[in-house]
Amino acid sequence: MEIVEDISYDQVLSLVRRLPFQQRIKLTEELEKESIGTQLSSLLCSFHSNELPLETIDTEVEIVRQQIFDRKNREN
Repeated sequence: MEIVEDISYDQVLSLVRRLPFQQRIKLTEELEKESIGTQLSSLLCSFHSNELPLETIDTEVEIVRQQIFDRKNREN
């Protein structure tokens, strides 16, 4: 896929607004996944420590996953 570097934010927004509703929802979900992945990576890096048990990290990940699941179910 070719990346177009000279497209503006306003042009992207205009294109998104032309999408059918269901495609906008899919796009939103994909952007959320990317954002959450980035946030989680950042969080894990900021708390990188030998003193942080894997169980604590797993618990936090499951909490976030449940929140995402609940949000998606409320939207449907």
